[in-house]
Amino acid sequence: MRYFLETLKSRNETLFIFGLVCLLASLLFFYLTKTTQTQVMGVNAWFKPFKFALSIAIYAWTIAWFVAYLPASFNARLFNWSVVVLLGFELIYIALQAGRGQLSHYNVSSPLYSFLYFLMALAATIVTLWTAYIGILFFLYQFPELPAYYLWAIRIGIIFFVIFSLEGFVMGSRMTHTIGGADGGQGLPLLNWNTKYGDPRVAHFIGMHALQVLPLLSYYLLRNVKLTFIVGLFYGLLAFFTLWQALQGKPFYKF
Repeated sequence: MRYFLETLKSRNETLFIFGLVCLLASLLFFYLTKTTQTQVMGVNAWFKPFKFALSIAIYAWTIAWFVAYLPASFNARLFNWSVVVLLGFELIYIALQAGRGQLSHYNVSSPLYSFLYFLMALAATIVTLWTAYIGILFFLYQFPELPAYYLWAIRIGIIFFVIFSLEGFVMGSRMTHTIGGADGGQGLPLLNWNTKYGDPRVAHFIGMHALQVLPLLSYYLLRNVKLTFIVGLFYGLLAFFTLWQALQGKPFYKF
């Protein structure tokens, strides 16, 4: 782990520090879930910033690692600070609303909240499009130093990340992350996925984390282009199936 962190810092110090800050913030937010009683829609208010902080930390470190493979012509500095500002704003707003016991997402109860919700959606979309551009570069450039199976895993992972990041619009257009019932109440431990109704967050989570899962599997376990494609296919089918399932109002897992 120490080697990984030292290497990551040397490859992209800005996103390394940002990811570290988000990771530390996630630990603080998790602590607050155990020590405070503030709730939003029947769930401890600090679970949402905890999950977002951890997810942003993982994204920042992952994309920092990948960006280091790109040629010097790629403006890494601009990309880095775009991620820091945009995702940093999103996390800060989510945390502030949690502290106030109010919704961050789907909150259009006032013109100000509507505008801030719009800015959050815009920030996430810009980062997603940035990531899509990076994916295009991984198709356009040659990377002879990378094993072909690993390179394809990065490409496929980015494709799924972009698709299922934009899947957030499914929830945004409905102004809910529950299909077939009302938001709120207890769900799966920690993740809080709804166990009674459809929940598009399941596909959102699975698809976006292809960015980490597929490259790691390919590099350390599969080590083969064909196997990488096969696993990528089944991984994608799983993500699309959970989305279809959610749209039918069916839970991913029902107790």
